[in-house]
Amino acid sequence: MTRITRLAALTAVAAALTACGTTNVDSAAAGPSAAVPASASCAEDTTKTATGPVSLTDGVGRKVELAKPAERVAVLEWQQTEDLLTLCRTPVAVADAKGYGTYVKAEALPQGVVSVGERGQPDLDALFATKPDLIIIEAFKADDELLTKLAQRGVPVLATVGADAGGQIANMKKVFSMIATAVGRTERAEQVLRRFDEHLAAGRQKVADAHVKTTSFLFFDGWIEGGNVVIRPYGKGALFTELGQQLGLTPAWTDEIDKTYGNGGVDPAYGLAQTDIEGLTAVGGATLFYSDDQTPESYVPELRKSTIWTSLPAVKEGRAYAFPAGLWGAGGPLSNEQAIDAYVNILTKG
Repeated sequence: MTRITRLAALTAVAAALTACGTTNVDSAAAGPSAAVPASASCAEDTTKTATGPVSLTDGVGRKVELAKPAERVAVLEWQQTEDLLTLCRTPVAVADAKGYGTYVKAEALPQGVVSVGERGQPDLDALFATKPDLIIIEAFKADDELLTKLAQRGVPVLATVGADAGGQIANMKKVFSMIATAVGRTERAEQVLRRFDEHLAAGRQKVADAHVKTTSFLFFDGWIEGGNVVIRPYGKGALFTELGQQLGLTPAWTDEIDKTYGNGGVDPAYGLAQTDIEGLTAVGGATLFYSDDQTPESYVPELRKSTIWTSLPAVKEGRAYAFPAGLWGAGGPLSNEQAIDAYVNILTKG
């Protein structure tokens, strides 16, 4: 199987996704995160908000202590931004608000939220101008450079591990519940996660009832680099792969998790691999699902021009399906419900 250098390509796509960020501190005087309901479902929310002190251990083993649940919350990654909104709390600041609006449709970001630069490289002056009482970031180790910088400024920082190929659904729930604890919204979190479990179970039953003929599957996304289409298969441990398995499907991308992520295999955090269009021939007759963000930079128009693509069994047989745009592959409970719906709607439409 032909492979392209992985880390360089991951850097390229990360840069593409974060380049949309803007810095705007005009709205820094906005009220606390609790001031504006987030999603439509929050308008009917009746769950209680805790008021007492908060003590928790974050994703990288740090102790986080708050005198009361955080109200003015800044969030520097999209999954965690979605989570906060689902918990009916609006952040005072986020990283790359424009990119969030393009790639994440599960929860709309309300007007007035300050965008403080790129994910992973925020504008610290703009960030602290919003006067947050908690900053939520994504980190995979306690000595993360950004985490260290933020912790030195005296504002509590909650580090969450955004992905774990050892169990993505469990990790998604853990992150969501951790944020809920920090903002006093554990009752709301329990309600949302209970609904997620019910949604997944209902989807599994619908797929079983449809008696799907081809259960072998691959989900992938991609981008253009140097004029070529780069394909990113979601392998063992990827969130959308795990969701497909929960619905009764069998992963066709069989590379093992590689902790070094440099000699083949999928990465140990997100469960992602990398290849080119020809690499898709490795999955044989598997049904294909893929991301199409429908932006001017989308890789899909070039993909569809390829004779390798058009010769794949799934393409010739009409079993290659684009997921809806704005369905984030590393999101919270609502993004995952959207992914479940996408799979179920496609698999049961016949």
